[in-house]
Amino acid sequence: VQLQASGGGLVESGGSLRLSCKAPTMILSVFNSNRMGWYRQLQGKEREMVADISGSGIAIYEDSVKGRFTISRDNAKRTVYLQMNSLKPEDTAVYYCRSTWNNLWGQGTEVTVSS
Repeated sequence: VQLQASGGGLVESGGSLRLSCKAPTMILSVFNSNRMGWYRQLQGKEREMVADISGSGIAIYEDSVKGRFTISRDNAKRTVYLQMNSLKPEDTAVYYCRSTWNNLWGQGTEVTVSS
């Protein structure tokens, strides 16, 4: 079972990106019952949680992204999204998705925000 992250890229400050994380081979009931999260790792720093969502859709956010980022999930598609608006240069990082099922991580997708 793998998580497939996509959607990163280069964007100007103030712009938007939407990240996607798919779990195409995960058993649907497993996907639905596990939390999904987005994390990011800035160069030289530890990975930090950005946003997390329960199977029922309850979300929590890191303080610096509140009001700018929105995490959502489509359980039928086994996909979690991270809509990132009003991006800032300090959001530049490699973003990873994670499932609490077996602490499964996807590959990173790089986000670069130019000033």
